[in-house]
Amino acid sequence: MLLRLAFALGSIALVSMTALLVDPIVAVAQDMLRSVDLNSPDMSTSELTRGEVEALLDAAPRDATGRRAADLQGKRLSHLDLSGLDFSGSNLRLVKLNGANLKGARFDRAILNQAWLIDADLTGASLAGASLLGAQMQRARLGGADLQGARITADLSGASLVGARLAGADLSADMRNQSMGMMRGVLKSADLSNADLSGANLARTDLEFAKLANANLANCNLSRADLAGADLSNASVAGADFTETDLASSLLPDVAALAGARNLDKARNLDLARRQP
Repeated sequence: MLLRLAFALGSIALVSMTALLVDPIVAVAQDMLRSVDLNSPDMSTSELTRGEVEALLDAAPRDATGRRAADLQGKRLSHLDLSGLDFSGSNLRLVKLNGANLKGARFDRAILNQAWLIDADLTGASLAGASLLGAQMQRARLGGADLQGARITADLSGASLVGARLAGADLSADMRNQSMGMMRGVLKSADLSNADLSGANLARTDLEFAKLANANLANCNLSRADLAGADLSNASVAGADFTETDLASSLLPDVAALAGARNLDKARNLDLARRQP
């Protein structure tokens, strides 16, 4: 009995170690979320009122172009109504905006690295050219949002980006920063239906089970991306690069649409993909 128990514990430890070696950033992210109480005051309350945030934005110094750029690094602003405010160019690194109402807000060129935006409502918001490195954005609502030219290695699992604009955005893996594993855009089960991802860099991005129906993926770099189980029905893929893209169980557009794709013959698990009639 003791030998069986020891063997079982050893197997569990081996599986855990294997997971860390195979994809350490996923394991670290999961452990981090497990250790965080999203209902705690630190993660679910605000230390400022909307009026106080507006005052900070209005008092922020102007840069060389005359634009204001506030420093809100690390502020607790969760579940606050900040809809329509202009945070363009501001430093929002490590800010907590979980469950915040950010509809129509502007974050153009803002720094949102390692920010917390779980369940935040960014419907119609503008994040053009923003930096979203290591941000936690699970289940965020970004319908119709503008993320053109943004740099994104955020976790957007379960997020809604229906009709969002991500043309020219870079969600690829950061191959220069591998100390904690692969930092990349994670969009597992995200809804990107009707989204514009034309010219976006999605190399090594995790799009497992993502909804990409009617999405514009023209000239996208999808090399080594994970599209297993993803829905690409009626998607535009002209010029998209599928080199070593995992297509296991994915639903691909029809033959005519695929004719314009690049390196489809070099995709992984193409024989396991489904084809739209």
